Amino acid sequence: MTRRTYDELRSARWFARDDFRGFGHRSRTLQMGFAPEDWTGKPVIAIINTWSDINPCHQHFRQRAEDVRRGIHQQGGFPIELPALSVSENFIKPTSMLYRNMLAMEVEEMIRSHPVDGAVLMGGCDKTTPGLVMGAVSAGVPFIYLPAGPMLRGNWRGKTLGSGSDAFKYWDEKRAGTIGDKEWSEMEMGIARSYGHCMTMGTASTMTAIAEALGLTLPGASSIPAADANHIRMSAASGRRIVNMVWEDLTPEKILSRAAFDNAATVAMATGCSTNAVVHIIAMARRAGVELTLNDLDGKSRTTPVIANVRPAGSTYLMEDFFYAGGLPGLMTRLGERLDGSCLTVTGRSLGENIAGAEVFNDDVIRTVDNPIYSEGSLAVLRGNLAPDGAVIKPVACDPRFRVHEGPALVFDSYPELKKALDDEDLPVTPDHVLVLRNAGPKGGPGMPEWGMIPMPKALLKKGHRDMVRLSDARMSGTSFGACVLHVAPESYVGGPLALLRTGDVIRLDVPNRRLDMLVDEEELARRRAEWTPPPERFGRGYGWMFSRHIEQADKGCDFDYLRSDFGLSAGEPDIF
Repeated sequence: MTRRTYDELRSARWFARDDFRGFGHRSRTLQMGFAPEDWTGKPVIAIINTWSDINPCHQHFRQRAEDVRRGIHQQGGFPIELPALSVSENFIKPTSMLYRNMLAMEVEEMIRSHPVDGAVLMGGCDKTTPGLVMGAVSAGVPFIYLPAGPMLRGNWRGKTLGSGSDAFKYWDEKRAGTIGDKEWSEMEMGIARSYGHCMTMGTASTMTAIAEALGLTLPGASSIPAADANHIRMSAASGRRIVNMVWEDLTPEKILSRAAFDNAATVAMATGCSTNAVVHIIAMARRAGVELTLNDLDGKSRTTPVIANVRPAGSTYLMEDFFYAGGLPGLMTRLGERLDGSCLTVTGRSLGENIAGAEVFNDDVIRTVDNPIYSEGSLAVLRGNLAPDGAVIKPVACDPRFRVHEGPALVFDSYPELKKALDDEDLPVTPDHVLVLRNAGPKGGPGMPEWGMIPMPKALLKKGHRDMVRLSDARMSGTSFGACVLHVAPESYVGGPLALLRTGDVIRLDVPNRRLDMLVDEEELARRRAEWTPPPERFGRGYGWMFSRHIEQADKGCDFDYLRSDFGLSAGEPDIF
């Protein structure tokens, strides 16, 4: 393999030139206490760190940045840490999805404007993985992804608790009156016991698995629990590897091929992935110049069984168990010819070479394709007169009887209106009704909040019901479960057919045939459309105003239209005069 010379590095434009600006860059670096021996002849590696005081998933990233720094020094690089938007899933309102693209923009511009030859991307909490990767792909320098890792499993009265999944489950029980404040308070203290992201197969674990399947992490990196000493070693190893990636000029365009995204989609379906994977992997692919569609993902789902027995798709196990059972490399060995093993990865070797010799140590946690927990993949893409551009459901995580269902709609135009009704014990609702929330999509939410796992009505909880069909243009947490139809596109806020639905209209859901329809004749729909008026704009200025004008719909990945790779030429290298 041809090795680049120092003069060919981006950072040499800042540090190696014998001119006035070179003087300024070197003198200001000396001002920080560095010596020429720190940078001369060495690649500059950005440690892009999404740590913050209010992101519990990334609380260990201050120390992990030091571990990465140690690895970079070991391999002869010059590390610089650059803080990036933390995008804390737990605390950002109305939704962290509103800021995924802001993180991507920040990363792209931060890399381009600084003397960066390569980058280690430190993320894990839901939107950080796609945001960091999208930005770094557009920037085009070599990078390696460092996943935060899942937290330790939760515990309550001898029972294992899973992030999100058990919070949703027991909240319904509290609303139903089967548990009280004391039990709820105990769970509050036991469900999240360490740093790290959700330890169910939620969006965080899904997206870090996708990053690994794409070839963007070291082998096995996505499965290591955050509190495990192996995570420290992996962090240092990522620092060492990125230095060599720079010398090898191993850029993302050499890794992120169509076949790599096909691999990632297959792995996602096999893990029982979050529904949010759809939005993010499409956006990531489009940044890399790969046209990945809902139909492509549905095709993968139809031919890929779910073999990761991890909640919420599975019944018992969590990510800690998945790691001990062999992790993602073990799962990928079981997918065999469904994966293209020739795809290049950040190791400089192929995916097949990376997973050669990987083993599975628990056949119940990581099943064989002949003994899956669900015979098709995690997700199904639905179309029909309610969702001409598509909608998504996770059939593996819902009551099987609702996979084919017909029932009257109960429609709500806002979450406060919905919440008030759900808490009404006299609400006239049956298990056959379809709860509908609209104006919660990319523009309407704004940012497509995770409101799609609509809580069960208290009137039904009191009667022992725990699932029903729910439909929205919102998303739901990857830790969620239930018969929830999501991402309806086009969204109602922009005049999609969902805006025309009325309470009492019959909705037909047919997952096997991938259909979602309202049984309303075309003449009536045309009359309703003529009467429909657009809702008022949500933003008059600022980032929200820009977001509303440029955000794409869910089926396109919710990127900004002007950030797609086919929109126009990138700015290129900055001028230094």
